[in-house]
Amino acid sequence: MKKLMMIALVLVAATLQAQEYKVAKSSGRLELYVGKVTVEGYAGNEIVFTSKSGKSETDSRAAGLRSVNGSGLEDNTGVGIHVAVKDNIIEVYQLKKLNHPDLKILVPKGIVVSFKHDSKYGGDAIFRNMENEIEISCQYNNIVLENITGPLTAKTLYGSIDAVFGNNVKGPISMVSVYSHIDITLPQTVKANLKMLTSYGELFMASGFPWEIVIKDGMQQWGDKVEGKLNGGGFALDLRSDYGKVYLRKK
Repeated sequence: MKKLMMIALVLVAATLQAQEYKVAKSSGRLELYVGKVTVEGYAGNEIVFTSKSGKSETDSRAAGLRSVNGSGLEDNTGVGIHVAVKDNIIEVYQLKKLNHPDLKILVPKGIVVSFKHDSKYGGDAIFRNMENEIEISCQYNNIVLENITGPLTAKTLYGSIDAVFGNNVKGPISMVSVYSHIDITLPQTVKANLKMLTSYGELFMASGFPWEIVIKDGMQQWGDKVEGKLNGGGFALDLRSDYGKVYLRKK
């Protein structure tokens, strides 16, 4: 029985290895054109792509054929995506409009990460444990940011933004969710020039902050706008939800 279990473990390990793809890059720009993804920072010098889908999904009728999409791209990684390296830019495309690969990417901290997705067929875009600069522009994706530092630009049309920052926060930081909420947690010691804006929603801030906040009325016909200097001021910190709510919390 033990021997059979060992063989099974070896087969599983071999399958996982077959679903991994690496690009030797520790600087430059990673551009992600995928529906959903989990991106994690790590201390390495390669971008590592792994997926629980991809080769595990077999189609006997497709034996001897290659998967392509309307743009003429094919799976050149074995994990259900197409990766193109152009000088210092790494472009990543998914091949399927639906049934996105369960994609995880490990990224060295010297890489600028860009995520763009315009289709309604998307999922969560998760970024965690990252000191990288992050740029996000999407329509239907929910954005989850865990233990990041910034700089950050994040905009989603119909999705939400939930962010918890690490202690070494770097700006500028801009977050926009047009139709859903923004929920952000920051260290109490952050130095920033804060702007919080909503047209038809509400603004919430944790009590007990030693921050100098000035609430300005009459700045616009509808909605609320809050401006002020956090711990004397610093980098630009802009939070906007036109039709949703903005929550600002302290760690």
